[in-house]
Amino acid sequence: MESLVSAEWLAEHLGEPHLVIVDSSWHMPASGRDGRAEYLQAHIPGARFLDIDELSDRSNPAPHMLPIAADFGAAMERLGIGSDDRIVVYDNSPIHTAARGWFTLRHFGATKVSILDGGFQKWVAEGRPTESGEPKPREARFHAEAAPGKVFSKEQILAGPGCALADARGKGRFEATEPEPRAGIAGGHIPGARNLPFGKLYDEDGTFKSADEIRRLFAGAGLDPTQPFIASCGSGVTATSLIFAANLLGMDSGRLYDGSWSEWGADPATPKAVGPA
Repeated sequence: MESLVSAEWLAEHLGEPHLVIVDSSWHMPASGRDGRAEYLQAHIPGARFLDIDELSDRSNPAPHMLPIAADFGAAMERLGIGSDDRIVVYDNSPIHTAARGWFTLRHFGATKVSILDGGFQKWVAEGRPTESGEPKPREARFHAEAAPGKVFSKEQILAGPGCALADARGKGRFEATEPEPRAGIAGGHIPGARNLPFGKLYDEDGTFKSADEIRRLFAGAGLDPTQPFIASCGSGVTATSLIFAANLLGMDSGRLYDGSWSEWGADPATPKAVGPA
């Protein structure tokens, strides 16, 4: 099964009984955009909306942390998404949040999950159909169980992660030459982390770059995608683009620091580095 599917492929398979399409669009708060509202206005026919903020651990002060498995499984069943379904995730976001949906679904037990290359933007640009409103109800069973060893905590990072650290934020935020978008968050990066801004993985039309180019980008950042690495970003969303990119190369090497810089930078006790890697 391919991890990345084209708009042409999806159009050919629309309506198949075990194919579920998921919109996991999310936007930075300052953008003024609302992923759910835009979904209700227009989405790929039959798509269901996975709300990254709503399906999170609300007891954690860090933004949209992963929920417990039971809560996620129940939410997927309400949405009509089953763990045995063939799932295609897309987004309509400049920060490519389909990768977060892909990671989350796989983390909790779905095995047949792909990303729509180019997302909703490319789908619409090719003149393909859309619909509005809520999708029709669908029976589904989601047997949720968190995959071990795929998500790291702040405490595990502090104790020594035992592998490379990859930061998906932009160069300015990584080096602390630009301010953080969230109040009360220090600048800089986790000591020893390497910087691979997630946006470099995509072409202008929102599609992923070639495998050769992705390998070059990892190498240029001082990262080896054939070896385990822990990806972080601002809040655990764009980091998943790095994990997916490694998957495109055939590697199951990426792990996620879910709290990311929103958690690390808010803690005055954590060590912080500034400047280039």
